[in-house]
Amino acid sequence: MDERERPVPRAGEMRWHAAYFVAQVTAVRARAARGRLPLDYSVASLRVADFLVDGLRKGGRERAQVAAMLFGLGAYVGEVLVRHAHAEWVDFDAGQRNYFAQPVGVRLPDGRVWNPLGKVVNRYEVGNDESLQTFYLTLHGRHTRATQ
Repeated sequence: MDERERPVPRAGEMRWHAAYFVAQVTAVRARAARGRLPLDYSVASLRVADFLVDGLRKGGRERAQVAAMLFGLGAYVGEVLVRHAHAEWVDFDAGQRNYFAQPVGVRLPDGRVWNPLGKVVNRYEVGNDESLQTFYLTLHGRHTRATQ
């Protein structure tokens, strides 16, 4: 299916997309007899997500060829933010969709919105300077300061 033909994901579906991605990736890994990937929604697992994107980059495929994997990783990264930074999935408004080039993102308790789907694409296109783990670490703890 062409990327333009895919239905636009909604915020209420993103937890499912993350879980589906984890199930698919861990099943493939188990079948390859390499053991289970530690995608447990922990902050430390974002390092694994960085490595997965790096592996896709090394494969030399065009972004369109790995779009589904990048989307799944973005859903996973967003779900880590939801679980550990007290974020919530949100549907972007038209201006945000235009700015972020994504239909959904996460909102932190301080009201700011972030784009985990786009961050994964940036990691794929730019490389190490766009760490997913660092992305989380730059946001972590801000909800406590904003609510105190």
